[in-house]
Amino acid sequence: MTVFSELRMRPATAAATGWNASTTARLVMAGAVIFMLLVGANLATPLYPLLQARMGLGSLEITGAFASYVLALVATLLLAGHWSDHIGRRAALLVAVLTGLAGGWIFSEAQTLAALCAGRALQGAAVALATGASAAALRELLPSRPEWASRFTLLASSGGVAAGPVIGGVLSLLPGATTAPYYVHSALLAALLVPLYLIRARPAITLPAHSRPLHALAPRRPSVSQQARGAFWLASGVGFLSFAVFGFCLSLAPGYFAQVLDTQSRPLVGMLAGLPLGASALSQLMSVRGRFAVPAGLAVLGVSVLLLGAAGTWHSPVLLVAAAAAAGLGQGVAFRTVFNEVAGKVEPARHAQIISTVYVITYLGSAVPVLGLGMAGSIFGTTTAVQGFVLVCGAAALVLSAAVTLAGGVRRTC
Repeated sequence: MTVFSELRMRPATAAATGWNASTTARLVMAGAVIFMLLVGANLATPLYPLLQARMGLGSLEITGAFASYVLALVATLLLAGHWSDHIGRRAALLVAVLTGLAGGWIFSEAQTLAALCAGRALQGAAVALATGASAAALRELLPSRPEWASRFTLLASSGGVAAGPVIGGVLSLLPGATTAPYYVHSALLAALLVPLYLIRARPAITLPAHSRPLHALAPRRPSVSQQARGAFWLASGVGFLSFAVFGFCLSLAPGYFAQVLDTQSRPLVGMLAGLPLGASALSQLMSVRGRFAVPAGLAVLGVSVLLLGAAGTWHSPVLLVAAAAAAGLGQGVAFRTVFNEVAGKVEPARHAQIISTVYVITYLGSAVPVLGLGMAGSIFGTTTAVQGFVLVCGAAALVLSAAVTLAGGVRRTC
């Protein structure tokens, strides 16, 4: 079955051709695509100070460029989050890679704020197209191990977001600080097109009616089954809050971290910006169980975020590093538990659609609060705005932790 047949939503032919990849190879491919797209989407984190100086941008413009990525991601999740259920996982991932390549090229060559936003928007659309497809593919490849499917999904996504700033900082030392990272990344991302094209695709889980095939791709109103509703809203709330913290780390935090550490080293700043995401990714390898794993993780996140603000006040590099790592660990434990809970309750035919809807609310946490932070920074100054931001986020995490505790924690269903 060719990619073009999948995009036209035609039934699989009897004589299947292509690379009959093993389950392990398919797992690697599904994880590699979302990992590489998220690396590319976050290469810019340590480059923002350079772009600010070169283009004369303020904190509001930088957070606007960052938010354009998130808003495009959210819009695409709403409009096309269910597409892989109908065109197939392979076709959705291939289109995502092509879109990501276009976004990276536009961003790397940008000379204006509008071009920056356009490149970031395409990168957001690429990540959105791959999010539901990758998560659903991993779930289908591990039908008897749903918890590990969730772990792999979050490991690939958190790991990609964490690695992006570090790789961007290191590659920015090459000639052409703001373009070299994208040239290297584009070459590696393009290499994924070869196995994606050659692999023997599995049939789409829900083929549309032959008379109206495009009707299946029309935007769907977000909806969740009754049995998954409670888990859905808890996962969305935890995701929104934690990604507000991550959005700060990936937008204005590099400048804030540079002030605390009194350094201009882009690799070091990129490493610190990605540290919470890296800790979150590593937490997927930990076996933290129990009904109160979620409130405990949220409590650790809340206290750690408050300590990030204290580290800036006291100019303590040690406290900054420790708080950033602890925030990622707490978030990883809490979000993995609630994500696994909702994934286990969703019917297979709507898995990509519902998981995409969870990410809609989650990624809004990276846009709305961070835009508010950028506006506050332009009015009151970055330091004052950051202190207020961490107070609000830390308090919200502690309140949510208390609410989940009073509700009796989260019972495991799979």
